[in-house]
Amino acid sequence: MSKFESLPDRALELVHAISANLKEAAPKAGQWLETGAKFGALKTGARTAGGFIRRNPVVAVAAVAGAGLLWYAAARRKARLQSEEPIEGSARRVEARRATGQTSRRNRSAARNSGGETSSED
Repeated sequence: MSKFESLPDRALELVHAISANLKEAAPKAGQWLETGAKFGALKTGARTAGGFIRRNPVVAVAAVAGAGLLWYAAARRKARLQSEEPIEGSARRVEARRATGQTSRRNRSAARNSGGETSSED
């Protein structure tokens, strides 16, 4: 007789339930391992970057400034491209008509100034 057969029925059910849960958790264990590896790589990268920044602060500042300029240029380009899109709406054509009789004050003064003057380029 094995030890499992000597356990009471309730304990046997508990062992089966735990083993079933472990079998279901096995695929998730791979995900946890992958997540742990990612966190480890992130921690190592952060430690390396921190040491580099401590030794070369000018290079780090220049890299951050360059990244900011690239982001700003991309944002401006995106805004420019969006502004060139046609505006949706409706339009109604209005025919231009010449006014009969009177011209505006601006047109009268322009006609008076341009018509009576002579050029001195001769």
